[in-house]
Amino acid sequence: MSNDTPYKIYLPESALPTSWHNLRAKMKALPDPMLHPGTMQPCTKEDLLPVFCEELVDQELNTTDEYIKIPEGIQDFYKMYRPSPLVRAKWLERELDTPAEIYYKFEGNNTSGSHKLNSAAAQVYYAKEQGLTSLTTETGAGQWGTALAMACAYYRVALSVYMVKISSEQKPFRKMVMETYGASVVPSPSDTTEAGRKILAEHPTTGGSLGCAISEALETAMKTDNCRYVLGSVLNHVLLHQSVIGLETKAALEMYGIEPDIIIGCAGGGSNFGGLISPFMAEKIAGKKDYEFIAAEPASCPSFTRGRYAYDFGDTGRTTPLIKMYTLGCGFIPSPNHAGGLRYHGMSPILSKLYCDGYLKARSYIQSDVFDAAALFAKCEGTLPAPESAHAIKCALDEAVKCRETGEKKVILFGLTGTGFFDLSAYDSYNKGLLTDYAPSDADLEKSFAELIALR
Repeated sequence: MSNDTPYKIYLPESALPTSWHNLRAKMKALPDPMLHPGTMQPCTKEDLLPVFCEELVDQELNTTDEYIKIPEGIQDFYKMYRPSPLVRAKWLERELDTPAEIYYKFEGNNTSGSHKLNSAAAQVYYAKEQGLTSLTTETGAGQWGTALAMACAYYRVALSVYMVKISSEQKPFRKMVMETYGASVVPSPSDTTEAGRKILAEHPTTGGSLGCAISEALETAMKTDNCRYVLGSVLNHVLLHQSVIGLETKAALEMYGIEPDIIIGCAGGGSNFGGLISPFMAEKIAGKKDYEFIAAEPASCPSFTRGRYAYDFGDTGRTTPLIKMYTLGCGFIPSPNHAGGLRYHGMSPILSKLYCDGYLKARSYIQSDVFDAAALFAKCEGTLPAPESAHAIKCALDEAVKCRETGEKKVILFGLTGTGFFDLSAYDSYNKGLLTDYAPSDADLEKSFAELIALR
C-alpha cells in the first residue's frame, strides 16, 4: 500500500457495476440441480414459476452467462447507497501490532444496515415489472426483512414478513422499522399458517428458525392471489445480486494495486460471502490467482464445519425443492441463546460445491469470542458491527495475529455486512456477562441427519 492510499476508498458513481457476476458460468463443476420432491427430477422453470418471479427463475437456472445486466430501474435504486466504501482497518492493525494489512468492504451505509438491500431491490423490481401486488418472506436477525420492506415501499408492493420468533423478541426495533415501511410482521412459528401450527404442536416453546419462517412464508405466498415468495440468501439468484459487493471491492483494490491474500466472510446461508468472493473466485478457478477463502460461521449453527453434503429441504415444513448443500438437517433448530443471525440449517449450493471441491475453507466460532472481536473492532475502528459480521472479524483477527507471530505480511480482506445498532440487546447481554456459548452435540446433529437418509 502506497503512502497516498486513503483509508477509505470510494469508487465514483460512474464505476457502479452495470452487470452482476454469475460465478456458475466459470465453475468447472456445477452445483447439483434442485430436485422436485415429488418426481425427484431436476426442477424446471415451470416447477418454480408458482413460487418465484419469472425473471428470478431464469437467473436461478442460468449457468452460461458470466455477466447479467442490471436493469436501469435497479441501478437507480443502487445509486442511493452504492458504491459502498472499502476501508483500511489501520487502527485495528496498530492495536494488533501486526504486519498484515486489513481491509473491509462496508455494506452498512443504508437504513437497513446491511448488504441485504442489494438483492431486495432486484427481487422487488422484478415483482413489480411482472405485475405482482404482494410478496412474502422470512427474516432471521431482521436485516433481510428490513431491506425488503424498504424496497417494497420504494416500488410500492405489499409485504408480509415472518420473523424468527426469538429474533423478534431480541430485536423489536427491527420489527418497528419494517412496519414503518409498511410491512406486516409476524413472529414465527405462528398460528396463522398450517405449517406454523404444526411446528408449534411439536415444539411449543421453540424460538423458531429460518426453516420454520420459510415454511410459513411459502404457504402464505401459495395461498395468496398475485403473490410470490422471495428469499434473502442461499439461492443462486441471490448470490448473483450480491456480486456487486465483490465487483466493487475488486475495482477499488485495483485502483491502488492492492491484491488480497485472504478473503473472509461470515456465512449463514451464504449471500454476502458468495457475493464478496464471486469475481475473485472466478480467477482462482481459472488458475490465475491463488486467493485463500474462509467462511466464518457460528458454532451453534455449523452448516459447513459439521454439516453433511446431501440433498435436503430448504425449510422445516418440507415444502421446498430438494437442494444439494451442506446441511444440519431441515429439522434442526438453532439454540435460542445464539444472539446473531446466521440461523439457517443449510448453505448455498454454489458455496457448498466450492467447499466440497476444496476451493474454500470454513471455521466456526463460539459467540463469546465473536463478541470479543466485535467490541475490539468497535473500539479501534469506530463502527459497531452486526454480530453476523463479527464472525468474519474474529476470523480476520486470528489471521492477523498469525502474521504477527510469523512476521509474514499478508493482505486480509473481509466483508463487514452491516451495523449492530439493532443488536444492542445482545451487546447489553455481552457487556453484563450474560451471553452463553452453545454448540450442538453430535447426538443432536445425528437426530437431524437421520432424516436425510430417506432422501438419498
